[in-house]
Amino acid sequence: MFNIKNFVNTKDKKRLVGNFFSLSFLQIANYIFPLITLPYLVRVLGPSKYGLVAFAQAFVGYFQVLTNYGFGLSATKEISIHRDNEEKVSEVFSSVIAIQLFLAVLSFIIMLAIVFIFKKFSKDWLLYFFSFGLVIGNVLFPVWFFQGIEKMRYITILNVISKFIFTAAIFIFIRVKADYLYVPLISAIGVILSGIFGFWIIFKSIKVKFKLPKFINIKYQLKEGWHIFISTVAISLYTISNTFILGLFASSEIVGYYAAAEKIMKAIQGLLGPVSQSVYPHISKLVSESKDRAMSFIRKLLYIIGGFSFLLSLIIFIFAPLIVHIIFGGKYLHSIIILRIIAFLPFIIALSNVFGIQTMLNFGYKKAFSNILIIASIINITLSFILVPMFYGIGTSVAVLISEIFVTLSMFIYLNIKGFNFIKVGEHV
Repeated sequence: MFNIKNFVNTKDKKRLVGNFFSLSFLQIANYIFPLITLPYLVRVLGPSKYGLVAFAQAFVGYFQVLTNYGFGLSATKEISIHRDNEEKVSEVFSSVIAIQLFLAVLSFIIMLAIVFIFKKFSKDWLLYFFSFGLVIGNVLFPVWFFQGIEKMRYITILNVISKFIFTAAIFIFIRVKADYLYVPLISAIGVILSGIFGFWIIFKSIKVKFKLPKFINIKYQLKEGWHIFISTVAISLYTISNTFILGLFASSEIVGYYAAAEKIMKAIQGLLGPVSQSVYPHISKLVSESKDRAMSFIRKLLYIIGGFSFLLSLIIFIFAPLIVHIIFGGKYLHSIIILRIIAFLPFIIALSNVFGIQTMLNFGYKKAFSNILIIASIINITLSFILVPMFYGIGTSVAVLISEIFVTLSMFIYLNIKGFNFIKVGEHV
């Protein structure tokens, strides 16, 4: 029988549990508040305008990936390891923020070029400009830093407040289809304000000092995050790109059907996010101290997260028609088949998270991790360009499902070859 006292050391239990609940609350805010507005938004905007907003968010999602680089994991790990060294923490923070700001400026220039060169984008240029605010907010909201020092309560409070304001603003300002422009603007303002307050906490309460980073430090952070960045780019090619590629071939109405179903899946996956985010820095620390203890922790994590995610996926598959009818209404009946095709993604992705992020990255198999995701992205893009023109949303769903299955199986097989045993307790080889 699982016992939390045996799951982590007594020394770390309080901090780990505290971070877990902070992250859980943060994740709930990230997904529950939008879910409150979702039934209202999809009905007011309709499939067409809702699909257009989803397409714009997918477009700027590429720039979010670029500005995040690989810092969500690499910088988190650096901060976690050196959390007791104030000078080193300030050094890492300054280097990462400087890189992100540069990448944000570069992203804006690229976006300008695309929006004003291609007619498909220029006719809704204001929508893309407002959506880019999410990129700015993403840079200003350093979740990776708070994860690294394992003090998530700060940004949890900020995030909940911003989500509450966002939720209220949606009901106040979004009244007719023409108000679709304000959806990304409201969201961006909330994230940017949270980021500003987050920086204030970092400088005033945590006493981190920003100093002009040295080139050698910038080079080091870029190198550390490179494989994770490539992996993230690869992941985006079969996550963000699904909506984006669909929008290139299909109408915004069809994009709306797919985006609605995908929204449900992301909300469900979000329930599992706090576990992954809270245990990653802890496993990083365990690996540096004892690989055997780290593997014992990972095995237990696999059983827990695997069982819970399978149950969630099964519920979605069985009750897909009811879920779509209650949340989206009669105009979104085409979303039912899409939701059923991707119903088991939370289970599949939960397993790949344990195999890939928690195990492969923490044990130093960054290159293999990146290669698997690159191959998966190639598979997904190839399948998308074959299936989407013929089957639209259904084609997109099948492409992403096959890609995620490939990722999970490939990681499991690779780790088994390397001597990792997830079924039976034993030493890591």
